[in-house]
Amino acid sequence: MRLKLIMLILLAGMLGSAGMKSKAQGVADTVAVGIVEHLDSIIPGGLTFRDEANKLVNLNDLIHKPTILSLVYFDCPGICPAILSSVANSVKKLNMQLGREYQVVTVSFNEQDTPEKAMDKKNAFLDEKSKPYAQYWSYLTGDSANIHALTNAAGYKFIRAGNDFIHPSCIIILSPERKITRYLYGTVYLPFDVKMALIEAQKGLSRPTINRVLDFCFSYDPAGRRYTLAVTQVAGTIIIFLALVLFISLLIRSSRKKSKSKKSADPYHN
Repeated sequence: MRLKLIMLILLAGMLGSAGMKSKAQGVADTVAVGIVEHLDSIIPGGLTFRDEANKLVNLNDLIHKPTILSLVYFDCPGICPAILSSVANSVKKLNMQLGREYQVVTVSFNEQDTPEKAMDKKNAFLDEKSKPYAQYWSYLTGDSANIHALTNAAGYKFIRAGNDFIHPSCIIILSPERKITRYLYGTVYLPFDVKMALIEAQKGLSRPTINRVLDFCFSYDPAGRRYTLAVTQVAGTIIIFLALVLFISLLIRSSRKKSKSKKSADPYHN
């Protein structure tokens, strides 16, 4: 009886998890927020943007080295400044020369952002050490057609929420041929991880992402403008895991009891 009860609990947990996953997938399909990795895909080179000096550039001419691509918007009250700050920190600490071995491209996905805003944002993340290499960190703005062509090619899904946006947090590493070779998630990027990703990009090697905890455990709260723990998803996973452990434990105990019963019933067993 206990075994049947545990099996029912396990089945209920699995169905609940499937329901949550289906619901989460349904929400993702509706709001289209997150990352759909497009490893080995090529970012279109003909896309045109304005840089911080209001100069018209296209990605084919701009990207010719391993590139850190960050997608943000300049009035972001939440994680965008943290993303840019972490990229700036990595640039300072990498023992690689910006402009010679790699470059950085930041693109605003808000079509209302301007080159003037881009310049202000760029200056906010430059210090005396990095200013000589400022030309190798481009801040771009563009129209909605070019922005969505870029974000769709990168698998970067976001939506507008009033004057703000709901969007994922990551940087994308590109090869000199604009091939997507790595996604680095979160708002903190270790210089060692960035360096290895850039070295791989130089060789054209793509690597799947192992650490995607943020994508699973956290969801964006547009009211509070922050990431919050997705309790239902985490709790569902824990419940299933504990149910599996308990189920396996009971199976082992039941098997041992049956084995002991057979031995005690055997008249020739000493």
